Amino acid sequence: MKAIVCTRYGPPKVLQLKEVEKPVPGKSEVCIRIHATSITGSDIIVRSGKVSWKLWLAMRLAMGFTKPRNILGFVLAGEIESVGEDVKLFEKGDQVYGLTLKPSGLQSRSGTYAEYKCLLEDSLLARKPSNITYEEAAAVPYGGMLALHFLKKGNIQNKQRVLIYGASGAIGTSAVQLAKYFGATVTGICSTVNLELVKSLGADTVIDYTKEDFTVRGELYDLILDAVPAGKINRKSLKLRCITSLSPNGEYIAIDDERPVFSMENLAFLRELVVKGEFKPVVDRCYPLEHTAEAHRYVELGHKKGNVVIQI
Repeated sequence: MKAIVCTRYGPPKVLQLKEVEKPVPGKSEVCIRIHATSITGSDIIVRSGKVSWKLWLAMRLAMGFTKPRNILGFVLAGEIESVGEDVKLFEKGDQVYGLTLKPSGLQSRSGTYAEYKCLLEDSLLARKPSNITYEEAAAVPYGGMLALHFLKKGNIQNKQRVLIYGASGAIGTSAVQLAKYFGATVTGICSTVNLELVKSLGADTVIDYTKEDFTVRGELYDLILDAVPAGKINRKSLKLRCITSLSPNGEYIAIDDERPVFSMENLAFLRELVVKGEFKPVVDRCYPLEHTAEAHRYVELGHKKGNVVIQI
């Protein structure tokens, strides 16, 4: 099968299209013909190998010292081609989407930058909503479940005032929609080119951070979600600014505050919202598998809207 192999840690050009052995499902596994995957912040970090010195050894022990041991990619949308003899939850032909994780949150082997992937049937997999494409389905699990986790951590409530900083990214576009679903009044912070997008997702107020400092407005928020990816902003400085805009019992939460919990409950919740048309996955660009390196270069620019998807 065709797959994108990371030949070493480094810039996007280390990603190369190669022929590799097609996986065979075990007794409790399903083999999925992948139609789409998305590029996550985790993919970028693993490929580049750029982590703090405190995490360097742990990452190399887990992933490999000279290059990642496994094919990259944690998100998938596709069709089940075959199932192991003990599989009960899925059948051949089922259209599915999800993450290469188990509900415990522990990471299984990555490998969705490829034509096929085998996963245990109790991985974070669900049937794809029929009202979205494979490309749109691949844009749901990562940003959607991260946004849901951190909004729940902030105990989001009806009629709260919520500010989403970084409202145009994969997590931000999900957080705006989810906060509105929970009944909050939402303010989105983004750049000039993304104002209309964030407004179209339901934000009540949209502020262009390149032209205005939201903290000088004097408005207070019950919850501020900092959805900017790690390394794209001075987190400590932003947190200090945000604290001045919190209500007396308000809370500031950043997406790298803790390791998130990915659960079947949250995946099922997002699926239901998609089916009802109350959650719209945002896809910025789609690239064919052979142009994955180009897609990584685009993501690293830091200007993507929602998700960047790889078509396979």
